[in-house]
Amino acid sequence: MAIVSDWTTGTVSGGEKITPTGRILRLDVPSWPGNLPGQHLDLRLTADDGYQAVRSYSIASYGPGTTVELAVDELPDGEVSPYLVEDVQPGDQLEVRGPIGNYFVWREQQTEPVQLIAGGSGIVPLVSIVRAHQASSSAAPFRMIYSVRAPEDAYYAAELDSYSGDRFSLEWVYTRTTPAGWARPAGRIDRAVIEASALPASDDPTVYVCGPTGFVEAVARILVDLGHDPGRVKTERFGGA
Repeated sequence: MAIVSDWTTGTVSGGEKITPTGRILRLDVPSWPGNLPGQHLDLRLTADDGYQAVRSYSIASYGPGTTVELAVDELPDGEVSPYLVEDVQPGDQLEVRGPIGNYFVWREQQTEPVQLIAGGSGIVPLVSIVRAHQASSSAAPFRMIYSVRAPEDAYYAAELDSYSGDRFSLEWVYTRTTPAGWARPAGRIDRAVIEASALPASDDPTVYVCGPTGFVEAVARILVDLGHDPGRVKTERFGGA
């Protein structure tokens, strides 16, 4: 799919809060060429005085069409995310450029097993990958480990749970607060969790890891220590602890 190399305008067609700090936004972008699952875009805001701020956001939607779905987590000291989460309304216009990236993507032609590991809002590009896989005829097994602080902080929880079946399995990891009666105590993803829940290195899976920088680096180290081919561990990260 081609990239929109220049900035283009999208109109906000809808949005809803999905977590206490996160919001889904849908944009209608008439010139959008479609995107592969896992790609991202740049979004630009321009203040009245001409000051501009540009941020990259993963795309939850995929495929052809002019509707682009984003999920944005509000950063307390952010320049862009508070506006997108709290202020932007349907009918507002936003500048975007993309789609961007051909590394952190999944294509239906891939036949190998896939392991997905997400931290917080790092789930967004993985949602697009899961959606594409579910809509395809691919028989490749998918597993996901999704780490969030508490149940209310999970993005797309009901949708992801609905996909559980022969081709997709989902393991939740809660780092601060667990649901009532949850068997595993709250804690970060560690080697024991990955050994117990992830596809083994012997299956030669492609692994997609997305989340805050520290999370991604720690998970990638564990995967390599467990024998996964570093070339098959694809990572995408964003700033923060």
